[in-house]
Amino acid sequence: MPVARVELLLRQLDITWSLFEHHLQDLDDSVCLWEPAPVCWTVRPDSQGRWVADWEVPEPDPVPAVSIGWLTWHIGFWRTTTIGHCFGSGAPEVRDITWPGTVTAAADWLRGLRADWQAALLPLSDADLDSTERTAGLPWGGELTLADVAGWVNIELTKNVAEIGLVRHLHGAQQSLPDAPQG
Repeated sequence: MPVARVELLLRQLDITWSLFEHHLQDLDDSVCLWEPAPVCWTVRPDSQGRWVADWEVPEPDPVPAVSIGWLTWHIGFWRTTTIGHCFGSGAPEVRDITWPGTVTAAADWLRGLRADWQAALLPLSDADLDSTERTAGLPWGGELTLADVAGWVNIELTKNVAEIGLVRHLHGAQQSLPDAPQG
């Protein structure tokens, strides 16, 4: 019996999410906000105390390195945008999607978005996945089917989780160097 396409997309999400949870273990705010390079995008409080992400369109050349905090914001940005456009009444502007301020709060935020995404996908049929009706409002990829967008969101999550692992490993390697600043 073939696996329903929604089940396949959700299995892919589950596999990537288990790696994300692995990288979240013992992650603290100092590692989350550590900047791996002198030119680095991160998240930081603005004058109102909201945690905003560094962001430029088009991206500068070369593209800055990123902190884990920025990567978790980026996951939340794509999930919020995609859920809002495909299953809601639109999405907020980039600057209005803020980081929750701690790695614990960010993890909870992202787990909630994951649950929302799963709940939105679960009842869909193959015809729903083949439609562009839900994706038409996306600022990017409006001509893609919902299956294409869902697959792309899974790939984007996989990429971001791999980057989180890399930055975390770089931080650990940096901290093990003699005379390395701690934190």
